[in-house]
Amino acid sequence: MRQGAWNRVAVSRKRRRSPGVYRRRETMFKSLKDDIDAVFARDPAARSRIEVVLCYPGIHALVFHRPAHALWRRGWTLAARFLSQWGRFMTGIEIHPGARIGRRFFIDHGMGVVIGETTEIGDDVTLYQGVTLGGVSLNPGKRHPTLEDGVVVGANALVLGPFTVGKGARIGSNAVVLKEVPPGATMVGMAARIAGPAAVRRAPEDDCFPAYATAPGNGTEHPLLRTIDRLSARLEALEHRLLEQEERRERGTQDGAGEAERAAV
Repeated sequence: MRQGAWNRVAVSRKRRRSPGVYRRRETMFKSLKDDIDAVFARDPAARSRIEVVLCYPGIHALVFHRPAHALWRRGWTLAARFLSQWGRFMTGIEIHPGARIGRRFFIDHGMGVVIGETTEIGDDVTLYQGVTLGGVSLNPGKRHPTLEDGVVVGANALVLGPFTVGKGARIGSNAVVLKEVPPGATMVGMAARIAGPAAVRRAPEDDCFPAYATAPGNGTEHPLLRTIDRLSARLEALEHRLLEQEERRERGTQDGAGEAERAAV
């Protein structure tokens, strides 16, 4: 009789837990569906859901990370690290199970991406290959960046430190960001600086996705391009001055020849 009572208690506890378990599973699958939808919104090469599920390493990395993060939050850290390590082995993308990642997260190409333990990522964020969201200290607390909604980080960029990258900001390829980024700003260079004015709101007709965190034609070109433009303008000015000097020399030669002819007469 005592054994039967224990069985009834176990069944009762299982029933009480079941709704929460189902809700967590439903939330996890909903997050995965949102991640797949984000691929179609930002990658014109995506043709079908089955292709995205089978062939996109960014999706595979999230399939490993979502349950690993759930394990991490419940204190099963070793199991979480083991699962995330398998994800790294399978995809080439390293996401610490402690990292908090929002909805519709997209990693394009993916190889070499590293996301640290205390990283926080908002909704609709995009990372390209080789991005590192890392720390610069041994502080066991918050030491990795926070990316707010809509941030785009270009290929091979480094975002290092416990600061915030504001909503809608873009970080150019190969940039090294070591300080706070205002909302809507575009960061380029090493160490990165703001290129052009920050603009949180975009024009309603601007519905294109800024691949690789670039925005040609709006004053946010790469500094190397601006340097080349300045050198080209300087070269044109020097050529113009050289032509003027040659014209004056020719006129002087002609005037000297005319005076010589008049003197001979």
